[in-house]
Amino acid sequence: MQNDRLNLEEIAHWVHAKAPDYCGLSDRIWETPELAFEEHCSVAEQIAILEREGFRITKNVAGIPTAFVAEYGQGGPVIAILGEYDALPELSQVSGALRQEAAIQGASGHGCGHNLLGAGSALAAAALKEGLAAEGIPGIIRYYGCPAEENGGGKTYMVRAGLFDDVDVAFCWHPHVINEVSSSTSLAEIQVYFRFRGRATHAAASPHMGRSALDAVEIMNVGVNYMREHMPSSARVHYAVTNTGGDAPNVVQAYAESLFSVRSPHWPDAQQLFARIKKIAEGAALMTETSVDVQIAGGSSNIVPNKVLQEIMLDNMCRIGAPAFDGADYSYAKALREATFTEDDVLASIPRPNTSLTTKILHDEVLALSLQEEVDMGTTDVGDVSWIAPTVQCHTACFAIGTAFHTWQLVTQGKLPAAHKGMILAAQTIASTAADCLRNPAIIARAKAELRERVGDGTYICPIPGYVAPADLRKKPA
Repeated sequence: MQNDRLNLEEIAHWVHAKAPDYCGLSDRIWETPELAFEEHCSVAEQIAILEREGFRITKNVAGIPTAFVAEYGQGGPVIAILGEYDALPELSQVSGALRQEAAIQGASGHGCGHNLLGAGSALAAAALKEGLAAEGIPGIIRYYGCPAEENGGGKTYMVRAGLFDDVDVAFCWHPHVINEVSSSTSLAEIQVYFRFRGRATHAAASPHMGRSALDAVEIMNVGVNYMREHMPSSARVHYAVTNTGGDAPNVVQAYAESLFSVRSPHWPDAQQLFARIKKIAEGAALMTETSVDVQIAGGSSNIVPNKVLQEIMLDNMCRIGAPAFDGADYSYAKALREATFTEDDVLASIPRPNTSLTTKILHDEVLALSLQEEVDMGTTDVGDVSWIAPTVQCHTACFAIGTAFHTWQLVTQGKLPAAHKGMILAAQTIASTAADCLRNPAIIARAKAELRERVGDGTYICPIPGYVAPADLRKKPA
């Protein structure tokens, strides 16, 4: 234990020594938010800093220009550390505000904190690299630059390409309002476009000659809404109309499309729901005498938890301790909460049954592992990695309690000192836990045994069919 403690302090030294550079990296990515598969500036920033650290860079992996792998070391176990950097549309926001105010009207913003996520994971890899070199322990550290987590499933493509086949253990984290090691699973998801084509005409002079693709989109949505009563309560179906066919009401819309997200705790159930929705789309096309094309746009598997790694990661996080927030951090978080959050916002932001956290402004402790493995009603392509290699992730407090994901309130906190403090805790926790695995390969063996037991006879089935390529999603339909 004494050696472990000294090693923990060694990792902490390197994390804190390098933290200013990686906080700066996080801020630069926050300032240049980029959407799925378009994260070129973010990738260039990440590659530049990891090249300076001595990592070997492989670009354009899995056929994706904004996916890369940075590797250091040789021999021994392969440690994967996962990073993300994609933003969300229409969430541009000035920093440190108490009201919604776009920095650039209509632009994107980091509403899920992926600027912090990628930079924090890269910091963990860089600190672990220093510890590995100092101790002379064999091992390979791989930072995976993963695009399109929000919309596209970048890691799913990377898993499909075999990039994780030789990984021994994988680590990830996510910015949050609490400090914890996640013990939850997640929802599997299919993202799919429904593209309707009809016939344009003058809506007043010859309406009988037109066949409205927009009508088909609307009828399909009505059908899906009726289906919601007859699907499992743990499933989720939501959509966006991504093309209405134009702005002119006197032209019958010849083209329209919608993007659906179909989620369920288990992949086979999501497939069944998708099959039902596809029939509804075909029915809408039949009713409107249009045609419909169905294109898979992304997908993710449910997370396979790993208790072996969770317990070791929690021990490290508890020994490191929660972020040391100061008076300025609390003052701003309190002002934001009073200005914008309701009581329901606060309750929704914390995991049940920790209602005692509603009295806190910032989370200043570390939660114990949940006694029950619950289903997190979100989706992440980390799930696909977890089917291939034992995977663990932590959450750290970067935002005021009450902050919801995918909101301007999260964006506005994304490059404040409190967010940096949470990022540094995550980097230290990941690097320390990965170092434990390298020093003690028995941990890896136990984690792999647990993965085999949990998966059983189940074979990983990639949610994205082999014929779908990321480049297909960037093409505009003809």
